[in-house]
Amino acid sequence: MNRRLFMGIATAAVALGVMAGPAAAQTKLKFAHVYETSEAYHKWALWAADEIAKRTGGRYAMDVFPASSLGKETDINQGLTLGTVDAIYTGTNFAARSYGPIAIAAAPYMFRDFDHWRAYTKSDLFKELSGGYEKATGNKILAMLYYGERHVTSKQPVTKPEDMKGMKIRVPDAPMYVMFPKAVGANATPIAFAEVYLALAQGTVDAQENPLPTILAKKFYEPSPVINLTGHITESLLTIVGAPLWKKLSEDDKKTFAAVFAEAATKSDEDIIASEKELTDGFTKLGAKVNKVDRAPFRAMVTKAHLEGVPWSKEQYERLQQIK
Repeated sequence: MNRRLFMGIATAAVALGVMAGPAAAQTKLKFAHVYETSEAYHKWALWAADEIAKRTGGRYAMDVFPASSLGKETDINQGLTLGTVDAIYTGTNFAARSYGPIAIAAAPYMFRDFDHWRAYTKSDLFKELSGGYEKATGNKILAMLYYGERHVTSKQPVTKPEDMKGMKIRVPDAPMYVMFPKAVGANATPIAFAEVYLALAQGTVDAQENPLPTILAKKFYEPSPVINLTGHITESLLTIVGAPLWKKLSEDDKKTFAAVFAEAATKSDEDIIASEKELTDGFTKLGAKVNKVDRAPFRAMVTKAHLEGVPWSKEQYERLQQIK
């Protein structure tokens, strides 16, 4: 009698374990970034989260936290190491705080054009630099996204480098962003992304610089209505998974995460390229002035600094310039 009772309890326990298994095994993940919900990066982060859930049979559930809701860019980068966030979008400049050479892609006028940038993202050099970052941090770079060409917005037109002399321009709080203002005689003023609009409106700064989709999403064209198409940085975002999560993933799950985020990056790139083409004309309908700029004088001044006190080697720089 006691034996039958014991066997009955054991069978029920096994059955309950089987039923509860998938729910109990689900791992909750956090994906953090500083961009608005209206931007393509967020749209495709949500898609990636859904795809990871589907392709892992629901074992991973990823929530996406946009618009600095889990902290500024410095905070979420630190969160990767601490394990308080599992994945992020971040600029190469911020990743470079842990491994300097990867900042090469963030330097002004480093790329000839978009095709040069895209070829770099598929190059052995990028793989090597990503490997250097992984060795330094344990975090894993899974994709590089096109953030867009960065342009200066101001209250007065900028047509030549001399127009920026003495201008107080907001830049992100990372070293490479200072190279362009310094070369043209402007005063670089680091301000957190979430505080830029107010800084422009209050006159704390005279100008700022960002890609067209971001200028639209954050409405920087309102307090800073002249959009000068300097195209000084072909900007990138990195999709990075933190070391604590990456170490736990099986080889199959690593392949799944890598494939999903690579697909999301391609889809986001397509959206940003289309958006840039539309916005060049679209801003005039919003009351902004789009000012086309001869970039050659700016490029000539800035490229002189490409090998001055930088974290990459001459060999790495020459390899990047030779990429076709």
